[in-house]
Amino acid sequence: MLMAHSAMLRNLIDQYEALAVLNAERGTDEVRQRMDDLAYLLCISTGTADVDSALVAARHRLPGARMEDDSLLTA
Repeated sequence: MLMAHSAMLRNLIDQYEALAVLNAERGTDEVRQRMDDLAYLLCISTGTADVDSALVAARHRLPGARMEDDSLLTA
């Protein structure tokens, strides 16, 4: 499996999280579509089937990720 570069993963995570906040404030069709697109890209980039797993996998591939990282826990 090809591995996405950590800079690309960081960019996708940042965009998805920013849009998640924006969607909570004003969920337009454009924002929802972009979130779906980013979720798809994250899943393809990490070899996962859903966006939650993709976010966890992407975070673990970033520089400085640790095995005891608590990113599997929800806030």
